[in-house]
Amino acid sequence: MNNAISVNVRRLGQPKNKLVPSGATWGIPWKKGELLRDERLTMTGPSGTPVPLQSWPTAYWPDGSVKWSAHAAALGGSVCDAASFVVSKGEPAAPAAPVHVRDEDAYFEVNTGAIVCQINKAGADIVRAMYRGETLACSGGKLVCIREEQRSDAGGRVFKEQHFVSQITKAAVEQSGPVRAVVKVEGRHKAVAGSRAWLPFTLRLYFYAGLAQMRIMHSFVYDGNPHQDAIKGLGIAFSLPMSGPLHNRHVRLGGDTGFFAESPKHLMTFRTRGKYEELFRRQTAGEMISFDPQEDAAFIGLLEDAAVWEDFKLVQSAPDYYEISKRTQEGCCWLKSGSGSRSSGVAYAGSESGGIAANVRNFWRKYPSALELRHLSADTAEMTVWFWSPDVRAMDLRHYDTKTHLLSAYEGFDELRSTPYGIANTNELTLHCLESTPSAEMLKALAEEAEAPARLACEPQYYYDAKAFGLWSLPDRSTAAKAQLEERLDAVIDFYKTEVEQRKWYGFWDYGDFMHSYDPTRHVWRYDVGGCAWQNTELAPNMWLWYMFLRSGREDIFRLAEAMTRHTSEVDVYHIGEYAGLGTRHNVVHWGCGCKEARIAMAGLHRYYYYLTVDERIGDIMNEVADADYTTVHLDPMRSYYPKDEFPTHIRVGPDWAAFSSNWMTRWERYEDTSYRDKLLTGIADIKSMPFRLRSGPVYGYDPKTGRLTHFGDDNWGRHLAVCMGGPQVWFELAEMLEDPEWEEMMAEFGSFYLLSREEKAAQTSGAIAKWSWDHPVLASGIIAYGAYRSKDKALAGKVWDILLSEPFMARIGQPDTVDGLEYVRPVQEIGMASTNIASQWSLNTILSLELLADSLPEG
Repeated sequence: MNNAISVNVRRLGQPKNKLVPSGATWGIPWKKGELLRDERLTMTGPSGTPVPLQSWPTAYWPDGSVKWSAHAAALGGSVCDAASFVVSKGEPAAPAAPVHVRDEDAYFEVNTGAIVCQINKAGADIVRAMYRGETLACSGGKLVCIREEQRSDAGGRVFKEQHFVSQITKAAVEQSGPVRAVVKVEGRHKAVAGSRAWLPFTLRLYFYAGLAQMRIMHSFVYDGNPHQDAIKGLGIAFSLPMSGPLHNRHVRLGGDTGFFAESPKHLMTFRTRGKYEELFRRQTAGEMISFDPQEDAAFIGLLEDAAVWEDFKLVQSAPDYYEISKRTQEGCCWLKSGSGSRSSGVAYAGSESGGIAANVRNFWRKYPSALELRHLSADTAEMTVWFWSPDVRAMDLRHYDTKTHLLSAYEGFDELRSTPYGIANTNELTLHCLESTPSAEMLKALAEEAEAPARLACEPQYYYDAKAFGLWSLPDRSTAAKAQLEERLDAVIDFYKTEVEQRKWYGFWDYGDFMHSYDPTRHVWRYDVGGCAWQNTELAPNMWLWYMFLRSGREDIFRLAEAMTRHTSEVDVYHIGEYAGLGTRHNVVHWGCGCKEARIAMAGLHRYYYYLTVDERIGDIMNEVADADYTTVHLDPMRSYYPKDEFPTHIRVGPDWAAFSSNWMTRWERYEDTSYRDKLLTGIADIKSMPFRLRSGPVYGYDPKTGRLTHFGDDNWGRHLAVCMGGPQVWFELAEMLEDPEWEEMMAEFGSFYLLSREEKAAQTSGAIAKWSWDHPVLASGIIAYGAYRSKDKALAGKVWDILLSEPFMARIGQPDTVDGLEYVRPVQEIGMASTNIASQWSLNTILSLELLADSLPEG
């Protein structure tokens, strides 16, 4: 045990400004035995400045030492713009104003030292009141939903709307300081007129010591009928106290680069001249304006006659278009006031007593979103953040057809199981309590914080040395061949960054996902061809992006991986209902494919983000999937191949049991729950007893109550399925925890066997498994590399490099063709053979092979 250890952590990207302090939460991995659960950690900034730190464990090694620790700090004051810090063993500094949480009968009260927020335990309003000093800053915070039902008859279409607001069913304090406090609120949306309650929600409210802000994580689950229950609008509304004359009330809405700045009673009239023009400029800049009743009587009369602009809104209806409008009152038209491409997602409303600014994460990326400010002339105004704007068409969650297209479109089953019932979505915003109307510079700082919230991370070398997430390599360009592979790894990241923007892979339900395969004839991805459209974690692109971040530390890769994790863990996964714990295979519609499988939802895909950022929502989702193996009893993954028999269900060693093993490993290390460890050991023992161990698969009879696997047969789809869905990445890390040489030997044995000729396979297995399909070596090259490494087989290592170096798509990466504007709707760049399956698996297997077989890579 090293008591003198210290860990360097740094911000992702450079600090954007000194104007906005921010709270940061992040994770640090530890070697086995390096950090004991009762040891304390401290943090220092530049020049050894103590930074108050709150720490807690998030995962443990089997010996009880800490595997991952979580940390929270408020980055303000002298460290507001600090780029790096040091975490070491020692007593942490205490915040000057620690967060305090008080439990009252009807609410929780959180005091950060800068604000006091009361959070209700029941009712519609989440926030009872939020104060800045003695001043009420806001209240309310109720969730709002508009349900639309459409009916058609000979006379046309009729649209009916029904309004819902939040109804709290449960509230709990998850953390109570001293640096960070978290309150979790759960409930459903209840009809304003009627008894129906639907759309379960979870809100987490985050507070940091000394900061006058509240971060909100908003998640909801869809539990309606897509043919009857369309969501027309979904958001959260706050009540803001207003005081003083109307001309001293201010509105700000974030544009592309600057801000829409007006007042409900601005000073521009037909006769605004002279000193009043200067006053108008000062008003527009946010200053408080006063008049002399006698000297300014004539102008005051003009103001009394001028229109009062009661309501304002900004609607981001597409990724490249927003519109700002305002109106004088209900029943009058909305007047277009401005437009642009991509709003920064910031809104402010306030008066002489200060106000509230809201910044929304990924505002334009998750369109159609909106910011609405209403009743600006009243004593209480309303600010609504719309995650889905009611100014656009309602959500359409129906399937794209009334039948499946198994043969022509690579859809998984003849069964039509396209349902959004149980999928979810998560959105983030932050409220800032401000004493006065913010400057444009301050608003810009808020927008930048929303765009890229403060994140701290370790150096890649530290992650590597700690063996965080198993086996992977650091970049190495020491030879021409290694440099070529590194260039391809970087180039494929750049390719997908470009595709996200070029193809506009944005939207409330889509942002974060990539598409599956490309159609060079139409110059588009196969968006309408069944299983060739959205990727939905097929072949583990999440893992690819996270390992690329770990080895590089690049912020842009982190943001790609973060967006994919948020999307795939919510939209591609069932959180309630018949398919709870499973996800949907790749399809035109994210939830469209009849294949509902554990590997899409497995914890192994999402745990990177959880341990690196300590995101509680991801923690919830990993808990949801811990027992996903039970769901396969009523939805057998192999139901098309094997009828019901003596086994409760049938599974494959990969991707099914591999997914279960990732869920169980994660549950075991997070909670030290040995029942999940025992399930792992039971399965591994059964695999050891199979005729040819791991090679015997892939289909087993399975009983989730016991975890027992019984050798059953073969699905004839090839051994690559056992290892190309993230299984090896999970199993290599699991090996560090189990310390079972035979488990590692079995994995190596599988890899060494994969490329043998049919005759060699027959000789080793008496012909039993020689005929089975082993025909996708690029997808299995990582486990083959492991076999070559363990057996020190240089010839096999050479074959691995031949496979990886000759892959056609990756050989073309970085060299796209140009499609002119006549062949397609606009000019685009393309690589005709683009495949996310290949991009993901080639990258993962290259990263692994560079760690295991770098010495055998040809230099040229």
